[in-house]
Amino acid sequence: MNTEMPDQYSKLLGDISHQILQSRYRAAKLVNRELLLLYYAVGKRLSEKIAAEKWGAKVLEQLADDLQKKLPGLRGFSHRNLKNMRQFAEEYVELIGQMPSAQLENIEINAFFSLGFSHHILLLNRCKDIPERAFYMQKAVDNQWTHEMLDWQIKAKAYQKRDQKLSSNFARTLPETLRDTALQAFKDEYLLDFINVETDDERVVEKGIVQNIKDFILKAGKGFAFIGNQHRLLVDDEEFFVDLLFYNRHLKCLIAIELKKGKFRPAYAGQLNFYLNVLNDQERLVGENPAVGIVLCSAKNDKTVEYAFQAIHNPMGVATYQLSSDLPAHLRDVLPDPEALKKLLG
Repeated sequence: MNTEMPDQYSKLLGDISHQILQSRYRAAKLVNRELLLLYYAVGKRLSEKIAAEKWGAKVLEQLADDLQKKLPGLRGFSHRNLKNMRQFAEEYVELIGQMPSAQLENIEINAFFSLGFSHHILLLNRCKDIPERAFYMQKAVDNQWTHEMLDWQIKAKAYQKRDQKLSSNFARTLPETLRDTALQAFKDEYLLDFINVETDDERVVEKGIVQNIKDFILKAGKGFAFIGNQHRLLVDDEEFFVDLLFYNRHLKCLIAIELKKGKFRPAYAGQLNFYLNVLNDQERLVGENPAVGIVLCSAKNDKTVEYAFQAIHNPMGVATYQLSSDLPAHLRDVLPDPEALKKLLG
């Protein structure tokens, strides 16, 4: 038996799997492109006809009803969607009308046609500035954001904060090969809008994150895997607990997150530094990079952070978080109301 056969077969399997996935992705993009072009064509026709005939808004309601009668079971052409198509066409007549080489300021054609129609309508209604819209388009494509995630990012003002960097000592404590990766892995601020409790209790925030760990990881960025909360460390028979422990595949290291109510205080840096020393000594595996620590608090002063980190050699940063008093619609049937949640978290 040829001993190289298993390796060759694995490579063949991997190559064919990759080709299938790439082909499906290209096919999905083509279908999405055709749908956007159809919606544009319908919207443009509506815009031109309504303007020429001076018809009122009611005509769209009538048209939606008549389309259903003419094409029973037709989806995607409700009164509201027809209105959206008209808006879409009027906004992007320059971009689509000048294809294939056209660009509208910073909007790349590939990114534009990779997004679904619902993404475009969200951007049209929430971002009136073209560069801002272009920023979210590219980020949504690069990170495969769902409509819900795109909505979160707009709420968190990712565009306005695009130049903000995490307060950290990464430049001094991390090798050059990891600095950019680390800065990209962590945000300066996290919008924890799935926690519907006004609180300054870090345990309530911690439990809210754990109960919604999938949402938190989506917001955290790429490559995060959750290990656990209140992770136990034992030093000379004395117990210590890390609030949240993650692993990041891109950084190849443990990520310790400490949650703190109120503003960042220098003492938090010493506590987190201690945890990182223990994790590196007791739990870091061969081939892994040193653990990274993040203090997640509700406010910070960058100069205070700078002084607090000055003599610390473990990589760490400080980020802030925001809670929301408004329960997201997609969680209304999942989470209890605020008062019930307070009782639940005790």
